[in-house]
Amino acid sequence: MSSSETAVPHGDPAPNSSNWNLPNALTALRIVMVPFFIWFLVAGGTHGEQSMGMRWAAVVTFGLAMYTDKLDGDLARARNLITSFGKIADPIADKLLTGAAFVVLSLLGELWWWVTIVILVREWGITVMRFVVIRYGVMAASKGGKTKTVLQTAALLALLLPLAPLVGQWWLWFAWVLTALALLATVVTGVDYVVKAVQLRNRSVRGEAA
Repeated sequence: MSSSETAVPHGDPAPNSSNWNLPNALTALRIVMVPFFIWFLVAGGTHGEQSMGMRWAAVVTFGLAMYTDKLDGDLARARNLITSFGKIADPIADKLLTGAAFVVLSLLGELWWWVTIVILVREWGITVMRFVVIRYGVMAASKGGKTKTVLQTAALLALLLPLAPLVGQWWLWFAWVLTALALLATVVTGVDYVVKAVQLRNRSVRGEAA
């Protein structure tokens, strides 16, 4: 995956890279897929009452969108197609997709609202913070951030898959355990990024003073 905390290409945009390229098209496609994912998921209803076809359509749409997340980053780096648009739009597309999944699952009563709120506040808060401190330097992605993204994706897939009616309630417990791990990683890495942002700013201020 190539979110701002996974495999987003770092460094300056390539001087001759046009915004009209395949990686950016995949990022735009991921944004377009978000409302379709929401529609499929809402139409699928809740566990026990859902239209299995629509729910599976939501799962497939989410899976394909997350695959484009990995693919666009791989292509951008391999073909030196890093652009300013891609560096901004890619993490926004990721957070729109995962954020929509968390919110709709809470609306359907399948995920506690406080979990969704904590995750969204952390995700969008860190994104805003990155733009605020960019004048002091670029905050590199951490291993913890990558782990957090993997755990969030795994938790969402487990929550989205309509397997509990087929294989038993243990699947829901499995999904909740993954969600708890994702929540823990989200909070811990969020605090870590805040600490690093403060350190980055302090180093920059000391450097200017010197």
